[in-house]
Amino acid sequence: MGHIGSISVKVLITGIAGFIGSNLAERLLDVGGHEVIGIDNLSYGVRQQIPEGVDFHELDIRSKEIYRLFDGIDVVFHLAAKNCISDCQADPVETADINVTGTVNVFEAARRAGVKKVIYAESSALYEGTKTFPTPETEIKPESFYAASKAASMWFAQAYQRFSDLQFTALRYFCVYGPRQDYRRTIPPVMSSFIIRLLKGQPPIIYGNGKKRRDFVYVDDVNDFHILCMTDERTGGKVFNLGSGRNYSVNEVYQMVADLLDTHIEPVHEPDLLGEAQETLADIKAVRQLSWQPRTDIMQGLRKMIDYIQAEITKGNIKQP
Repeated sequence: MGHIGSISVKVLITGIAGFIGSNLAERLLDVGGHEVIGIDNLSYGVRQQIPEGVDFHELDIRSKEIYRLFDGIDVVFHLAAKNCISDCQADPVETADINVTGTVNVFEAARRAGVKKVIYAESSALYEGTKTFPTPETEIKPESFYAASKAASMWFAQAYQRFSDLQFTALRYFCVYGPRQDYRRTIPPVMSSFIIRLLKGQPPIIYGNGKKRRDFVYVDDVNDFHILCMTDERTGGKVFNLGSGRNYSVNEVYQMVADLLDTHIEPVHEPDLLGEAQETLADIKAVRQLSWQPRTDIMQGLRKMIDYIQAEITKGNIKQP
C-alpha cells in the first residue's frame, strides 16, 4: 500500500460515489490522518459505496453550490463525469454539459479557493482514432462525443494552467477494473457484466465479434499512482497514461472469467457498439519513470472481483444482470 507521508492532507473528490472515487476515498481514509470531502449527485454513483468517514455532499458539479466546499482544500481529484460511451453518443448535449461545463465549474471553484493541485480524469478515449500501439500521451485522436468532451476539458485545463496558479495533473485511464465497477450502466463494463451474468447462470453478452482489445488496469494500482500524484512535484503540469501496457480481447476476458468460475455457459453476441475503439494499449513509459508500475496481473484482479461480486450477490446488493 502506498502512503502520503506524515502530513495531513485535505482532499476533495468529485464523483466519490462512483467506482474509482469510492475506492480512492477508502484508500485515503485507510492511510489515516486525511480529511476527505466528497461531491456526487448520485446520478451514476451509489451512496452505499461512499466509505464511512467521508464528509459527503449530494451536489451536481455544474452547481455554484460546490464552491464553498473548496475552501481550505489541498488537493482536488475531479473524477465525476458522464462516461458511458453509448449514453454519450445518444445525448451529446448532456455529455458536453456535464463533462465540459461541469469540469470547468470544478476548475473555477478550485481557482477561486486557491487549491494547490487538481488531479483530473481525462481518458484513453482520446486515442480512439490512433493506429499507434502502444499509444503515447502525444497521440490524441478523439472520435466519439465522449472523447470530444474529454478533449475540451484538456484544453480548458491547459488554459487555466496558463492564466492561474492552479497546478494540474491529467490522468488518462485505460480500462480500470476492480470491486465496485459500475455494472448499472446502459452497457456495463465487460468484466463486471461477465462475472455477474455467469454467477447467475446467464449467458454473457458480447457486442460484435469479441475481437476488440483493451488494456485493463486494476483499481488498486491506479490508486498507487493517485497517492504518488498528491506529493510528487514531478507530476505537476503533466499528463499520464494509466494502463497495464498489455491488452486482451473481449473473447479472452470471457474465457478467463469462465475458467475461474469453472463454467461453460457460452456468450451471446449482439450488434457491435458505435463509437468504440477497436484496440487500446497504453504506452506507460512516463509513469514508469516515476517508479510506478502495475502490480496486479489480470487473473489476480479477476479473482478479487469475483470474490467481491459473489459477496454482493449473497448480500442481495446486486439484483440485476
